Amino acid sequence: MITWLLLTYKLPSDPSARRVYVWRKLKKLGAVTIFEAVWVLPDSPRTHEQFQWLVAEIQEMGGEAMFWKAHAELASQEQELTCRFSKQIDAAYQTLLERIEQPEPNLSVLAQEYQQIAQRDYFHSQLGQQVRTRLLASRGDES
Repeated sequence: MITWLLLTYKLPSDPSARRVYVWRKLKKLGAVTIFEAVWVLPDSPRTHEQFQWLVAEIQEMGGEAMFWKAHAELASQEQELTCRFSKQIDAAYQTLLERIEQPEPNLSVLAQEYQQIAQRDYFHSQLGQQVRTRLLASRGDES
């Protein structure tokens, strides 16, 4: 059973830059939304700390935030959430793989992007392993 972290928040409508900042941070973490109101991440020391910091930032911006830990009561709901995370991360890996396949890819930039995606790969995508293998092979070809 997976423990999930849930975050919901409310920010003043002005300035809108604050809402955009929080939204970008949530996207960078790889969080997904449930019913466009609650942001979800699997629980880990890193994700827990990131949500705690985000709650503090939201409060400093004059907003309100609620942060919980939860378990899905229905296995199908847990599978659905896991699937949403997997689809999101596989799409990012697929785009990266296509860029690796291009003529003369910038491997240092692609390796950095891989690391950023891998930080959001909470369920260890097989496609992510393929991308990693391909990046390493491409680097070896340059030697």
